[in-house]
Amino acid sequence: MTSGNRLGSTVLGWPRIGPRRELKRAEEAFWAGRTGADELRSVAADLRRDSWTGLRDTGLGQVPGNTFSFYDHVLDTALAVGAVPERFAGITDPLERLFAMARGREGAPACEMTKWFDTNYHYLVPELSSSTRLAPADRKALDEFREAQRAGVVTRPVLVGPVTFLLLSKPADDAPEGFRPLDLLDPLVEVYRDLLAELGEAGVGWVQLDEPAFAADRTKEDLDALRRAYDRLAAAPRRPKVLVASYFGELGPAVPVLASTGVEGLALDLVAGASDLDRIGEIEGLDRKTVVAGVVDGRNVWRTDLDAALAKAEALRPVAGRVEVSTSCSLLHVPYDLDAETGLPQNVVDRLAFARQKVDEVVLIGRALHEGRDAVASEFDAAAALAEQVRAAAAQDGSVRRRLADLGPDHYRRGAADVRAKAQRDALGLPQVPTTTIGSFPQTGQIRKDRAAHRAGEIDDAEYESRMRAEIARVVGMQEDIGLDVLVHGEPERNDMVQYFAENLDGFATTELGWVQSYGSRCVRPPILHSDVSRPRPITVEWARYAQSLSDKPVKGMLTGPVTILAWSFVRDDQPLGDSARQVGLALRDEVVDLEAAGIRIIQVDEPALRELLPLHERDRQAYLDWAVDSFRMSTGGVADSTQIHTHLCYSEFGEVVGAIDGLDADVTTVEAARSRMEVLGELGPGVPRGLGPGVYDVHSPEIPDTDELTGQLTAALRHIGPDRLWANPDCGLKTRGEPETVAALTNLVAAARRVRES
Repeated sequence: MTSGNRLGSTVLGWPRIGPRRELKRAEEAFWAGRTGADELRSVAADLRRDSWTGLRDTGLGQVPGNTFSFYDHVLDTALAVGAVPERFAGITDPLERLFAMARGREGAPACEMTKWFDTNYHYLVPELSSSTRLAPADRKALDEFREAQRAGVVTRPVLVGPVTFLLLSKPADDAPEGFRPLDLLDPLVEVYRDLLAELGEAGVGWVQLDEPAFAADRTKEDLDALRRAYDRLAAAPRRPKVLVASYFGELGPAVPVLASTGVEGLALDLVAGASDLDRIGEIEGLDRKTVVAGVVDGRNVWRTDLDAALAKAEALRPVAGRVEVSTSCSLLHVPYDLDAETGLPQNVVDRLAFARQKVDEVVLIGRALHEGRDAVASEFDAAAALAEQVRAAAAQDGSVRRRLADLGPDHYRRGAADVRAKAQRDALGLPQVPTTTIGSFPQTGQIRKDRAAHRAGEIDDAEYESRMRAEIARVVGMQEDIGLDVLVHGEPERNDMVQYFAENLDGFATTELGWVQSYGSRCVRPPILHSDVSRPRPITVEWARYAQSLSDKPVKGMLTGPVTILAWSFVRDDQPLGDSARQVGLALRDEVVDLEAAGIRIIQVDEPALRELLPLHERDRQAYLDWAVDSFRMSTGGVADSTQIHTHLCYSEFGEVVGAIDGLDADVTTVEAARSRMEVLGELGPGVPRGLGPGVYDVHSPEIPDTDELTGQLTAALRHIGPDRLWANPDCGLKTRGEPETVAALTNLVAAARRVRES
């Protein structure tokens, strides 16, 4: 085994998109053909160097490496172990192959994409079969370690652990009946042994293997696989020291399993999994290991209670060989630097810490742990005084809380589904297999410039409204020409489906540069929900009213649901999440009622994050689903039977929440189904007795589906859904797509729906 230094205070990962989304811009320029691969690699190298040297200079004991990715770290792991689906095997250029697997290419659909546990980050699902030949392939982890060395930084390479990699994988299309990805554990562990040997020979002192799958409920078979894998890896010659990290919840029974193996370190999430502390004293073997205390929240933006965090780390000392301090998970999930923000209210700023500030908190708590609290007493005392000041200034909105208290059961339900269906058929007059889109249409550079000019005061409200109305009229006319049955206004006035509503609801604050990666080059700025929520004025009503005035066809009112607004925001931590969801649901209820009064006959309340927030442990799920369903039904329960309520869900394992999807009681549910090639319908069909629109056009791929392909998808859907329930639609919004490809794809969609009706 190579000798290795002590870990010291550290973080489990770092954002990769760049403080000002430099990677996003470089990638999209490369995809559009405006720049070449050399320019893209140069931007990436600059971002990596700045991250490594910046983290080193904070005083961290060790800097994580191999946390950069051009698209997704699970995809990087698949490439590292040779798990490349056959349809991409002929692509020899590594960068071209990576982007083909992520985005698809002609004749080779992209890999399926889904949520990374209960976060808004998306990963590419590996596809495995008994014929998959695993072997060390891409040397990214080794190359980046050497690259960091040349920049004067010794890093700790981070990889997805072998068992989590397999548990997150799916059987490939050619996998034999009964095959499970976990069947490949032994050959995969051999690949990891080879990778560790390479890293050890290169001088790597520590390597981090992430096993977050064990923060969820796991079977005895899964735990046995974990033990077998790490017994084998610990016995590997010439390897670095191994830190096994888990996050997003308690490790529970996986802690004694890992403690019994020969790995040198174990990282625990003591924010989401603080209950691990209750049983840690009973576990043998920890006294021979470094235990990394994840006491700084890597998923939310609130300042850390330094004394409480120190107490958690101190509680490990009697049972661990050595204790170090870290974040609870990778800082991938929070913005870069609070100091870059200039427009946030001071009373909100005083409560916040972004990635850069969280690193400072880790270093400070680490000093207190190893040098004593007295060494940093002034910093700890100042933080405690500020926290007390913030708590004293916190305000509640009594009118919101009284309205919620006065709601009764009738506020959460509508008429019977069959009665509603008849009323809607009579009111809307739609054909079988009606066609629609999910909401947004392509946003041109001019639209973004107009929004920016309005924010900057360069154009007044009247001019801005005139430009947005012109765009809405153009998009409605485009849909009429294409022949869609249910139209949308295209959302040109919206920057993001959550941020737009946060900007118009009291209780939220929004950032200027608080970007967080969602997938690939897709970045979002999660709003900050800091106080009680209310709607001071209508938000979407006038835009929807105007769009409906342009067509005799129904135009959908488009809203984002309460669960999704919470899931894609940084939410206050001083009250239960369900209470915040109900406040948001009440604000949206006012909007839904006003849309109906304005003549909008179809209202879509999107909940793509319904599955995302599902707790990782079964015991916690029903309580979550109860308030999630309640908040949605509160928002939609105030309209007539003849008003059709839609919802949209995407990129999730829907089978796990099929009962809740039914409980939403939406009249039509649209879901992502293109990348999974309609697999989701087997889970959903019987569980959603109302209208269902399986997305048949993958909007995250540049490929344009032809009419035959779309007809095949719809025909496949008919095996699960009757023609009176089936809708034809893309799988997500069209905001990121170009207009020519959008028109072509939707034209083919309309033609496919007509074919299916005729058949």
